[in-house]
Amino acid sequence: MKPSTLRLLHRWLGLAFSLSILMSTLSGVLHTVMTRTQPPPPQARPSGGALAPSGITCSVAEAIAKLGADAADVRAVNVRGIGGEPWYQIYTAKGIPRYLSAKDGREDASQDERYAAEIATGFLGGAAIEKSNFLTAFTGEYINIFRILPVYRFDSPDGKGTRVYVSTTTGSVTRHTDNRRQFEADVFSNFHKLAFIPNKLVRDWVLVGLTAAAALVALAGVALFFVTRPKKRQTLEL
Repeated sequence: MKPSTLRLLHRWLGLAFSLSILMSTLSGVLHTVMTRTQPPPPQARPSGGALAPSGITCSVAEAIAKLGADAADVRAVNVRGIGGEPWYQIYTAKGIPRYLSAKDGREDASQDERYAAEIATGFLGGAAIEKSNFLTAFTGEYINIFRILPVYRFDSPDGKGTRVYVSTTTGSVTRHTDNRRQFEADVFSNFHKLAFIPNKLVRDWVLVGLTAAAALVALAGVALFFVTRPKKRQTLEL
């Protein structure tokens, strides 16, 4: 390829894809800033809530027997302290937790949301909260890097837009954010991962194309360096 052609290719490709390179570099700077301004992931703590073991008067076997047809499909049993009382959180093959009192074996489906609310308010130091959503799929804010579903979302009326996402499976807060922190996260996602493109397949192909184009520009620059470098002068020995 002629040096002039290579130089023209390098120039126009560099101009065409400089925006994507600029977005990547700026989002890289923002990522460093976010490590200072964004809180670390919520600390793990023993799940289950406060409970008195002496309050457990119904055995696990007795509670499971009350599940009827689902008793044979039990996969996991946890003991949770909810409202100061012990509850069995029982998972069957259906994957939906069922709550039976560890005192008398009665079942109460409302305990899942109540347990989630206690986790949220405890995490926020007793602040007032309100349930705003129950997620069974990832969203633009609660993205797949958080991995755990389903989760409850609770909002705090503190004027900052504070919200937490809670998993009753793990007994923990899986994400904690507010308006300012989410603004930073949204800018980073849009710049670095092109989150403004809703279709993931299209977004992935665009990212691959832009990255490949940036690599081509860099390779053209390397090739241009060698093609256009001045040739060594040859001295003639007489």
